[in-house]
Amino acid sequence: MHENYLFSKLGAIVAGRRSKWMTVMVWVLLTGILSVFLPNVNSQENNTARQIPKDSWSLQASEMMREQFPSVEGIPALVVWYRAAGLTDQDLAGVQKITKQLTDSPLSAQKGLPPLHQLPAPSLKGNLSKDGTLLVLPISFEEGTGTEILQEDLKKLQELTIAQIGSDPFTAKVSEEGLHARITGPVGIQTDATALFKGADFALLLATVLLVLILLFVLYRSPILAIIPLIGVGFAYGIISPILGFLAKQGWITVDAQSISIMTVLLFGAGTDYCLFFVARYRQALMEKNDKYEAMRISFAGSTGAIGMSGLTVIVSLLGLLFAHYGSNHRFAIPFSVAILIMAIASLTLVPALLAIIGRASFIPFIPLTPDMRAEKEARKGKRIREQKAVSTISVALGRIVTEKPKSVLVISLIVLIALAAFASQIKFTYNILESFPSTMPSREGFTLLSEHVSPGSLAPLKVIVNSEGKEADIQGALSKLPYVESISKPAQSSKDVKYRAYELIFKQDPYALDSIDRIPEIRSMVEQKLMEAGVSVPQVWIGGETATQYDTKTVVERDTRIVIPIVITVIAILLLIYLRSIVAMVYLIATVLLSYFSALGAGWLILHYFMDTSAIQGLIPLYAFVFLVALGEDYNIFMVSSIWQERNRLKLKDAIRLGVSQTSSVITSAGLILAGTFAVLASLPIQVLVQFGVICAIGVILDTFIVRPFLVPSITMLLGEMSFWPGKIKQQPQAQYENKRA
Repeated sequence: MHENYLFSKLGAIVAGRRSKWMTVMVWVLLTGILSVFLPNVNSQENNTARQIPKDSWSLQASEMMREQFPSVEGIPALVVWYRAAGLTDQDLAGVQKITKQLTDSPLSAQKGLPPLHQLPAPSLKGNLSKDGTLLVLPISFEEGTGTEILQEDLKKLQELTIAQIGSDPFTAKVSEEGLHARITGPVGIQTDATALFKGADFALLLATVLLVLILLFVLYRSPILAIIPLIGVGFAYGIISPILGFLAKQGWITVDAQSISIMTVLLFGAGTDYCLFFVARYRQALMEKNDKYEAMRISFAGSTGAIGMSGLTVIVSLLGLLFAHYGSNHRFAIPFSVAILIMAIASLTLVPALLAIIGRASFIPFIPLTPDMRAEKEARKGKRIREQKAVSTISVALGRIVTEKPKSVLVISLIVLIALAAFASQIKFTYNILESFPSTMPSREGFTLLSEHVSPGSLAPLKVIVNSEGKEADIQGALSKLPYVESISKPAQSSKDVKYRAYELIFKQDPYALDSIDRIPEIRSMVEQKLMEAGVSVPQVWIGGETATQYDTKTVVERDTRIVIPIVITVIAILLLIYLRSIVAMVYLIATVLLSYFSALGAGWLILHYFMDTSAIQGLIPLYAFVFLVALGEDYNIFMVSSIWQERNRLKLKDAIRLGVSQTSSVITSAGLILAGTFAVLASLPIQVLVQFGVICAIGVILDTFIVRPFLVPSITMLLGEMSFWPGKIKQQPQAQYENKRA
């Protein structure tokens, strides 16, 4: 009761007769001031930030290459020249002109370039593929170069090429006749990926806004009510963006295009949910109280705790990512948490103030009326007005079903969820970043050409560095005998210390494929064994290159999944225990959300694999999906269970469950459809990692909305009876007192 009194007073402070205007003014001024004086978050993107820990093998290898082999280190871009009928002498002459100009006037970040222009024609033709259709021009760039600079350099390269050969070989379809050029390799992939994200930002935002607006209008059939949550989200983003931009500019956080895209979806989905939770309470109060301000105070008393707890659950779940070591995982924590915090504040300040200003007109054309107001309107119009119901017929039916047949509901719900969860064990994972991009992306087209005419391994050679200590070890011979190795170079001696030698290994298969990635420990072990056989007591081996980086990525992501998931579960369990004061309720709420998570993975795999032709999902997806689904899934549970707990103070348990399910059914269904829709928007993007994330999260939200929340959780509560509240105790109030309060 004390909490309800405080929340009621808060409602009077932020949405009272005079204070409502002050609240709106504060938000307008704060948004304007921050937008003027602080940079927006998009201007502070850093898409080249380190992803794996400094002590990773591949990063140690890169450091050793810079130290001992400075002349050959750099990030490669592979310019693939291709003509289906065979490269002509004129084509090769054009490539030589380009290399000469790049040698005389290097690109801004260019580090290395083979002098093809100095080779006689027969020697140059020796570099062609066996069928004579393809030539690779490798250009290395300085490590750590920003993506914007790389993009500008590649743009200059394309302009130079067009000027030298008189046509544009970069844009024509590879299937067409003529000369074609594609830029692949790590630099090409990096710049293409960044361009995809940048191109998707505006489309994603527009699609999300339109979807939320349409769904709100369809669900509530009120144009004003459809706009109010979007205004709340818009002002929240107006504050979130400059705050995150400031934090990024100070170097306290790092943001990239992918995190901003996902944050936008999360903000619209979760933010709209919080707004709707409050709107539902306000509508119900307006049907009981004539005075809109008194209704506002009642709304605050009934919803602030649930909204605050829901927001806190999401925030602490996201903060659990601070324990992750993989860059993207770790960097999600602060920006997402700040976004949810500000959105929750907007839902409990700005949105109530707007509702207080507009009042009952917010719900036009279906304005909520009290019995007295309806009677007055009937007398004035001289005809009967259809009675409005706080709870729909379907919602009432749901409440009745779960309380009358809880065993049947529980069994059916578990069968559906467990059956879907079983498919989660069939999921195959990949760390192949190329598979995440469209097949028509230039760098992927270049890789396809390499795979078909040379060797896919040439896309990203593996670098093996050893400290031989002056001993002779046949490392080249040993590695060349491995069945998955296409070629291994002769050892290159360090210019600083002759004991250090470097080899370049090219795989027969895709260097980003899981089969190649999993070979790294075997290669390392073999090289160490050869050094020991040669007399090196403590062998020192460093393995670098893109395949080694992907191996480290896989290792770190798997470690994050093992560490972060238990932390998030533990923290949410503690919060639920504090809020509900029930160990039993905490246990089954956590269990139902975990079951829902595995069901979402299984159902997502069914759709992605069998209907969207996905052979494997990105290794990052399980952790991403877990954090979002568990946090957001508990949102719905908290909102519904808090209603049951409140009603239990006044009613018998069966009636409390029936009323709790009925009262929250419509708003949670609406919120779930909107949140699932915003996640589904990600599936429209050309980036597979976001498509997979969006599909799995959308399915997870749907399962929470239509199975876990309306059927599974209340049926368990019903069957457990008073044990649901153990060890807490319910202070029962007289039924008559409850009825008086409802009057």
